[in-house]
Amino acid sequence: MPFLDKLKLWADERPHHTAVVVGSSRLTWAELRDAATDLLDARATTVLAEQNSVPFIERYVAAVAGTRRCAVLDPAWPGPMVEEVAARVQDSTTVTDSQLLDGDPASTFLIGLTSGTTSIPKAFARSRRSWQVSFDASIEFFGLEQDDRTLAPGPLSASLNLYALSECLYAGASFHTLDTFDVGDAHAAISHDGITRLVLAPTMLRLLSERGLAGDVDASGIRSIVSAGSKLDARTLEAARRWAPNAVIYEYYGASELSFVSGTRLAAGEPLDIGGTGIGRPFPGVDVRILDDAGNELEHGQHGNISVRSGMVSNGYLWGDDGQALRCLDGWYTVGDQGYLDHGTLHILGRRADMIITAGKNVYPHEVELALASVPGIESAVAAGAPDDIRGQRVVAGIVPAYGAVTATQLRTGLDGLLPRDKWPLQYFVMAELPMTDRGKVSRKVLLDWIKNHDPRVQPLG
Repeated sequence: MPFLDKLKLWADERPHHTAVVVGSSRLTWAELRDAATDLLDARATTVLAEQNSVPFIERYVAAVAGTRRCAVLDPAWPGPMVEEVAARVQDSTTVTDSQLLDGDPASTFLIGLTSGTTSIPKAFARSRRSWQVSFDASIEFFGLEQDDRTLAPGPLSASLNLYALSECLYAGASFHTLDTFDVGDAHAAISHDGITRLVLAPTMLRLLSERGLAGDVDASGIRSIVSAGSKLDARTLEAARRWAPNAVIYEYYGASELSFVSGTRLAAGEPLDIGGTGIGRPFPGVDVRILDDAGNELEHGQHGNISVRSGMVSNGYLWGDDGQALRCLDGWYTVGDQGYLDHGTLHILGRRADMIITAGKNVYPHEVELALASVPGIESAVAAGAPDDIRGQRVVAGIVPAYGAVTATQLRTGLDGLLPRDKWPLQYFVMAELPMTDRGKVSRKVLLDWIKNHDPRVQPLG
């Protein structure tokens, strides 16, 4: 049971308390229950591809009642892609239940979409039981309370924000979001709605923190910040701590197909592992091992497949699985992310396909990027392996300065002590912007194409 039985409970106990807020629109628990009940129909599968809105939340709640299931698509996708995915996930089966209730825990609750190498995203299924287990674990780990007011300012089509909405409905805590992301609107929500908890990606956290400091936006009432998507860099953490001095900061690693894997809790003033790859200890209810491709457990400190065993793992793919996207190694599941365990802490190195082999040495661009992002004066960094006649590949890096000019000497000095010298980039490039795919994802391949074609967006750094 993901959250509907709990939603009915909150509507009975606290009918006039605020349940959800989207921009200037809001619904009480009773209003959300009644609106979703009025939207119930006989479709087994509902496909939503919409911007954030109160009607979106109402339709989402109705779409998972009973044994129904929902697929949430990114409204920014091209129209033909939305139509193709919608046609694939539609189910002609009808359902007869007419109440806002949770269905069989083993039944499919959500169809998730994740980008792949093909033009059509891969689709996987999550059961109601897996989400309930996830809620219980995340509420325990993040310390979510009923009196919390959570702001997740990003799009609800993104799994981070959709999960935050569902988690709050399960926990009985009010959920806030925006029609579209805007720094000023987010600051207004924090000031006027008494936001106590933020759920957002590191890039959004940096924007809110730095502009909040510049604009004297009071964030002292924020008790916790949950960040995911990439590891926090030193600049973002320092800005967040100055802006929200009373907040406990959580960051975690997970995958759509695996749910939560590991996380860390940083109390106010607690130091960050600057430039490091560590991302905390296993999540409650999650066992983590590092396995080789044959399923053999590796010793602590050895690199291999990050593999998990938990009740949160998805049911697998509906389409798009090439046999490598989600693998089961004797009961342990992996999406191919590489890492190692060190005294119980999980370290993330990245996908094996991204690994750079230079002069016989394995270098993961993720660890290079984390180190570079921790160098003062660096806004962001992208590392990749360029062809090299002698080494096979050589490590190159593109950087976006935070302010002013940056020199190669400054970068090398900043990396000293953060990254082994044999993993340092041999060439640096200043980027006018981040290399992005058509879908808006940072791409190492695009960076290499820019370098190869002497694109004016990258300039060699002497």
